[in-house]
Amino acid sequence: MAASRNGQAIDDLHTLLLSDDNAMLKYILATHAPDGTYFNVKPFLEIIENIVRTTNQAELSSMVERRFVSNEITEILEVMALTINKVSCEISSKCIAGGDAHTTTMEIFNMLSNYAWDAKAVITLSAFAVNYAEFCLVAQLYISNPLAQSVTRLKQLPDMLERGEQFEAVRNLIKDMLDLTRCIVEIKMLPEQYISPETPELVIATTHIPAAVYWIIRSIVACASILIKLIGKGQRHIIKTTDGWELSSLAHKISNYQDLLRYQLVVCYPQIEENRQTEAYQRILRIMDTPHIDNTRHLKHLIYLKDDQLPLYERTTKNRVSVEILRNKIVLLLISDLDLPPEEIIVLDQMYSEAKLNPTRSESQYEVVWLPVVPNHKTAPWNEERQIKFEELRNMMPWYSVFHPSLLEPAVIKYIKEVWHFNQKPLLVVMDLQGRIVNTNALHMMWIWGSLAFPFTSLREEDLWKEETWRIELLADSIEPMIFDWVAKGSFICLYGGEDIEWIRNFTNTARVVARTAAIQLEMLYVGKSNPREKVRKNNEIIRSENLSYVLPDLTLIRYFWVRVESMLHSKLQQGKSIDEDPILREIIVMLTYDSNDQGWAVICRGSNDWMRRANGDTVLRSLNNYKDWEDEARNKGFLPALNEHLLLTSLTIYKEWEDELTKRGFLPILNEHLEANWPPHHCNRLILPETTANMPGRVVCAECGRSMERLFLYRCCTD
Repeated sequence: MAASRNGQAIDDLHTLLLSDDNAMLKYILATHAPDGTYFNVKPFLEIIENIVRTTNQAELSSMVERRFVSNEITEILEVMALTINKVSCEISSKCIAGGDAHTTTMEIFNMLSNYAWDAKAVITLSAFAVNYAEFCLVAQLYISNPLAQSVTRLKQLPDMLERGEQFEAVRNLIKDMLDLTRCIVEIKMLPEQYISPETPELVIATTHIPAAVYWIIRSIVACASILIKLIGKGQRHIIKTTDGWELSSLAHKISNYQDLLRYQLVVCYPQIEENRQTEAYQRILRIMDTPHIDNTRHLKHLIYLKDDQLPLYERTTKNRVSVEILRNKIVLLLISDLDLPPEEIIVLDQMYSEAKLNPTRSESQYEVVWLPVVPNHKTAPWNEERQIKFEELRNMMPWYSVFHPSLLEPAVIKYIKEVWHFNQKPLLVVMDLQGRIVNTNALHMMWIWGSLAFPFTSLREEDLWKEETWRIELLADSIEPMIFDWVAKGSFICLYGGEDIEWIRNFTNTARVVARTAAIQLEMLYVGKSNPREKVRKNNEIIRSENLSYVLPDLTLIRYFWVRVESMLHSKLQQGKSIDEDPILREIIVMLTYDSNDQGWAVICRGSNDWMRRANGDTVLRSLNNYKDWEDEARNKGFLPALNEHLLLTSLTIYKEWEDELTKRGFLPILNEHLEANWPPHHCNRLILPETTANMPGRVVCAECGRSMERLFLYRCCTD
């Protein structure tokens, strides 16, 4: 087949066929005088295909075809019936008379001079198919049908049926002719709006089509001649030798032309598809940038509607539904690949379900639709394993999903990637009632504020941040309900993390001793590390068994804690905030810096509105061990102000050089002066941010020394 030949082999075949048929080609072209007569050849081609397919079967029940019942097709058949009959008679009469095959072929070309090349082939095939079908029908029915038995006796066909293997070559050639004709029809039907007739591949194909049609008609004449010879018993020797050689030679010619033309099609189709998707992409850009009376028009262009099939799947009913069900709703488009973590679905499920508990609330007037973006089928073929994974994820979601990923056309996927910047990390794109995109990723808002983020616009996100301070409720949210009790009681609250269990033991035990000495109520909660694994799980068990502090009940909540912190970073950067102007962003980056390093860390606060103090593990442990040094300050200024001051002092390796100046000029002026001028360059921390973090900050300062960190790409394996 053509797909198995490389480009060089096709070039050689192109040259060979031109040289072989060049002399004949001018006579073929001389008969061609199209007058613009056009008719749809596809119904004829499908009828011929059905005849060939049915005559190769023992059963005739599938012979009854009801596809072509429209008035238009019926009229075409009526108009062309006379022409087909004339060609059929021409073939039969010339074959009976023993006429030369080439001469007969050229006479058929003259009869069909006003038709296009593909029509010449289809009309001649139709004419042959009538006689061929009658021949096979009688042959198949002669055993059980008295009428067929009488006809077979008159034509002496039973002898042929006993030697059916001799007829196999005819059947194979008919199939090859049909394949080549189908290929020619495909070429003639290529959409000119997506491929120019001047395209080199199309020029080559067009050059060879006349000769290909000649060999189709020539093969039809040969097959018709053999069918006529099969009537009677006297031509056995000729059928086995001369005709067998001719059929083999014709089959080789037909195969060569099919290889050549099919190769041109294979090369043309990607160009057509690329141009079609480019046009579709431009159309999507126009539509998505234009508000409409409702959002269904935009959704219908994002989700491909084929044959009026319902594109959405509803898990609760397990039914397919129309996009009309989303009319007058804010639509959140959840975009991900098939590697969407189940724990993220679980958390989003909880938020979605809570919002739907009271469907009359304004913040419940939204729906979620999952758009799964999968790799191109050429790079990752769709298989049963991927289908199972897709269905498993789809069945975990209480919201709507596209029924199948194939409903997202390449142009839509290109739009999702280039305009909405999808790159493996899940997105939650917000479409309002008029189809306008009001937020290209509200997933971070959902993680941070849940349904409070409704209607999930960028303006709502900005307003929510204006109301926030760096407080315990923002950082911890609802990962542990007891936090709200601790806040209400006025307790000191400490969140801490890391993987070093020895540091955890030292820190928690020391913190308890200091709390008793300072007469404060201190509550501690371990939040581990992002991407928690075996070490964090074991730490949870040890902390619980040794009663070191509170722990979260499972690793999913630990992951939820860190995903929220990362979401805060994305949200801030998505709004174009900078570290220098946004203190909350600065604290978020410090938290991610702590998580990116191996040592422990802690943040401590008291009450809802208290700005949290934080430090890395060594610094906070050293400060607590040295509590006696700042115990008096704690009594006079309060525990947290004194701790915060000592945390800063503890982190200064050259503190002694300017300790005496504190009483004269104050703590912060001296600290800032030495931050800018006196500290030696060194690296205190590393920061690991997700590779797909949008709007990466241009400058990140070290949480310990305050100097700008060198900007590099850092990769790390998540091993225990």
